[in-house]
Amino acid sequence: MQATITTFTDADSWNRALYAFLAEKERRSGSGRTVEGYSRMLQHFFATVGTSPDRVRGQDVFAWAYSTGLSGKSPSSVTIGARLACLSSFYKFLIRMDTLQHNPCDALERPKVSVAPPRGLGGDDIRRLLAAIPDTPVGLRDRAIVLTLTLTGRRRQEVLNMTVGDLSHEDGRTWYRYRGKGGKTGKRELAQPAHAAIVVALAAFGHDMATLAANAPLWPATGRTGSLTSGTFYANLQRYLRQAGLPAAGVHIFRHSAAKLRRDAGESIEDVSRFLDHSSLAVTTTYLRRLEGQEDKSWAKVAEAIGIS
Repeated sequence: MQATITTFTDADSWNRALYAFLAEKERRSGSGRTVEGYSRMLQHFFATVGTSPDRVRGQDVFAWAYSTGLSGKSPSSVTIGARLACLSSFYKFLIRMDTLQHNPCDALERPKVSVAPPRGLGGDDIRRLLAAIPDTPVGLRDRAIVLTLTLTGRRRQEVLNMTVGDLSHEDGRTWYRYRGKGGKTGKRELAQPAHAAIVVALAAFGHDMATLAANAPLWPATGRTGSLTSGTFYANLQRYLRQAGLPAAGVHIFRHSAAKLRRDAGESIEDVSRFLDHSSLAVTTTYLRRLEGQEDKSWAKVAEAIGIS
């Protein structure tokens, strides 16, 4: 059947399409930050071109993708690629919804991007970082977060969004549940040093994990109820890195560090890939079931490398 092409003649129809796309993107990525970025770029694009999605041409996309930003500087290849990827993803959604038949981004060639190799902290670096974190309630909490990020290899929000109910104790081990990128869920062993640090941190805030509600945050905020924000932890991390004499870095560096440390501990590339869930969304459900409840056999070696037990 011939697809019906809808003409976006009013703001309401455009907003409905945008909201539907962003809702799907959030379900698939599990990242509110990604959705916010896509929303800003799409709103900026259509405000710039001043026309409806069905009237956009390839040259409109080209002019916007390569336009200067607020800084007045020419965009980098990474920025251009991100703009094109965002807009193309939206048009692919409209095509799947039988709203449009043509993606104006298809005629454009993506710029080649030279990506710097990912950095990762080594064992000595992690030791220095941990030594720079004070033994205050805030420091103990942040230390527990650093250990959890390093020993689990999970992404920032997967760790910062953890609640007490995400942890469980079975067969003498502690386990954690997570919701990862692409909506993946899993259950992994939580390294004993990370669990011990969490218990100590909560006690420093006057909390007993055994009596906390399942929806209570693992990382309490100071001076108010609720959970630590990502921005606050990031700011604290920058201070710790400076005090440890280490270069500034984002929270994602701990995921790189987890991979580096496990390779250094003798794990194969395949083992590290499975540990980090580095797989396409087309991976079979059998593979996902195999990860469920997977025992973590290497945390002890990583813990030894960074000077904890």
